[in-house]
Amino acid sequence: MSEIEAKIESLVPAWLYLPDISERWGVVITEIRNMVKKGELIAVRRGPNKSLQVPAAFIDETGPVKHLIGTVTVLRDSGFKDDEILVWMFTEDPSLPGTPVQALCENRATEVKRRAQAMAW
Repeated sequence: MSEIEAKIESLVPAWLYLPDISERWGVVITEIRNMVKKGELIAVRRGPNKSLQVPAAFIDETGPVKHLIGTVTVLRDSGFKDDEILVWMFTEDPSLPGTPVQALCENRATEVKRRAQAMAW
């Protein structure tokens, strides 16, 4: 396991398999796979079977957490790779307070997006 993989494992408390997400949302698995392919969801190969999994904090009952897709897009446009996005999203930021993903879940997306845009500079 690489250093960044170990960091992600220590930061992300819970994961969901793609079939579990499709069942929760009531959509076919190919829809979830397409979201991963299009970059709307970040999935990581992990576990003994190296199956694709998405951080549970990115998922609500009807779709991705509000403003997640926009925030991920801003970070990717700034040159962040998926593993770097995961580390940033789950790293405590005292100025928020909490982690960026917690702030998104609590409808505090403006501050998260502002920080993501500032990272582009």
